[in-house]
Amino acid sequence: MDEPVRTLLLWCPDWPVLAAEIVDGVPATGSVAVLHANRVIACSERARAEGVRRGLRRREAQGRCPGLTVVDHDPGRDARAFEPVVAAVEEVAVGVEVIRPGACALAARGPSRYLGGEEAAAERIVEHVALSCAVESQVGVAAGVFAAGLAAREGRIVPPGGTPEFLAGQPVEALGRPALADLLRRLGVRTLGDFAALPAGDVLARFGFDGALAHRLAAGRDDRPLAARRPPVDLTVTADLDEPIDRVDVAAFAARTLAEQLHERLAGHGLACTRLGIEAVTAHGQELHRVWRHDGLLTAAAIADRVRWQLDGWLSGARRGGDRPARPTAGIVRLRLLPDGVLAQAGLQPGLWGETGAERERAHRALSRVQGLLGPEAVVTAVLGGGRSPADQTRLVPWGDERLPARPGGRRVGSGPAVPPWPGRLPPPSPAVVLPSPLAASVLDATGAPVVVSARLAVSAPPARLSIGTMPPQLAGPTPAPGSAPSATPSSAAALRGGTVGWVEIVGWAGPWPVDERWWAPAEARRRARFQVRLADGTALLLAVESGRWLVEAIYD
Repeated sequence: MDEPVRTLLLWCPDWPVLAAEIVDGVPATGSVAVLHANRVIACSERARAEGVRRGLRRREAQGRCPGLTVVDHDPGRDARAFEPVVAAVEEVAVGVEVIRPGACALAARGPSRYLGGEEAAAERIVEHVALSCAVESQVGVAAGVFAAGLAAREGRIVPPGGTPEFLAGQPVEALGRPALADLLRRLGVRTLGDFAALPAGDVLARFGFDGALAHRLAAGRDDRPLAARRPPVDLTVTADLDEPIDRVDVAAFAARTLAEQLHERLAGHGLACTRLGIEAVTAHGQELHRVWRHDGLLTAAAIADRVRWQLDGWLSGARRGGDRPARPTAGIVRLRLLPDGVLAQAGLQPGLWGETGAERERAHRALSRVQGLLGPEAVVTAVLGGGRSPADQTRLVPWGDERLPARPGGRRVGSGPAVPPWPGRLPPPSPAVVLPSPLAASVLDATGAPVVVSARLAVSAPPARLSIGTMPPQLAGPTPAPGSAPSATPSSAAALRGGTVGWVEIVGWAGPWPVDERWWAPAEARRRARFQVRLADGTALLLAVESGRWLVEAIYD
């Protein structure tokens, strides 16, 4: 079997301790121990000198070192602190894979060829990390990530072809599997060479799949190839203007040139922009920023249009007072375009007749134009989300912003898991019109007695007639002629007579659906029951009864 790829691995000793110093300011030169599940997982050099070791319980570690500073393990902290180290390595050599916080690896062939050998590459990377991040590190080079990690702990460069011999002398504890290492020692297997000499089939039968993977590592065969990460591509384009720009026509000319540069850069990587960030800096240091969103792929002309609209909105702002945003106090000296959302050119499904359609594009341009002139809050769209009542399920967001609901809506979003439905949510369909303020109503049964809902949600009698104190315009209609039959349209039963709506027959109803919200806070508690009713003329309403009062909340189409 071929030898694994020669790998260069950079290792930062006691990284959880260093990360606590970088992020939280805990001095790593003192006696410090990082604990997880009440056991030491890392400690400083001074703590080791006083007898603290990995695996000790907290009480025993503090008994050996009374002045020990204990820090809780935080994987997020370790990862955040290690990112600048990875970035520093990428400045010297590309194709870095993060093994874990504190260790990263890359193929040794590339940097060794242009830096003059593996030893020179190791010295260059260690020196650059120390200068850039003030972090001490060690580098090991061997065949495969596992062997390179062991070599890094010794600061050793294993010669080509010497990895099996190097691994053979390592103790079985180097596998990082304490239970397996203890069992192997009790069986008389003390080194990786002894373990690698065992037949692979017998190892699989005795120790299982994890033992078979450890056997491969002991033999110098990694369980997976090196997976290098790609450094992010900088797609931002910037223009530094010679003279401050305070006129829209001059700014539009600069915007078109910058838009073409951005489009060409994206096209070179096979990408297209769906969300565009526009940044401007004035001569007085004022920073302006706005994000524009597009459902389709932004062409060079579309990018230029949005930049021109936004610059028009900024430079044509109110000089003093007024409803429009304040105009910048100085001209623009720097303009930057950031492709905030990109996808592959073939990653968007076009419409049936090609692109998204001329009508939709004209509407989008008009809305974007209004937003560029009046501000992002001037154009809003509705987003459906979660909630028990129709009024809770709608959120208005500015045009172009992320269309995220205020509450999870109980529906599957993309390929993610489905969110559990809201308890007490009304069944579909949703009402077409949600009234800003519920209207008082009266509901009677067939005998003329008011319909009452008990605390146990028992309805006193089937609803038979409905009267509304003030009817919304959606239900208002022409007054029928005397003696004529009601019209089949929903507005016929909504004729206004003296500012009130007379009694209308209820021909169908469903419910009740109870809602008991914030029962734990008496001042905010709310308990009500909802009904869906259908009137004789076809109108459908959403009713709610709360504290004995009937209300009309919404109208179904």
